[in-house]
Amino acid sequence: MRARFIGKDPCSQEGQSPTLFATDRADRRTYIAQGWVVTDAQALADVGPVPQGEAIIEIPEDVLRMYSHDLVGELN
Repeated sequence: MRARFIGKDPCSQEGQSPTLFATDRADRRTYIAQGWVVTDAQALADVGPVPQGEAIIEIPEDVLRMYSHDLVGELN
């Protein structure tokens, strides 16, 4: 699987940039999100148990908007 850079949070400092990537999986459309690890106890309680091999991350709304921009670009 390959990952294609879509964009990163323009407000983050160097080395701390939540980032979004698209993959080239043939069986379904997937994305890789790099973000801040959630350590807030209340947020983790709200989410509930996290299966092994998964992680809860936080990413800014601006980075999520890059997803819709990428999707629109592929449809045109």
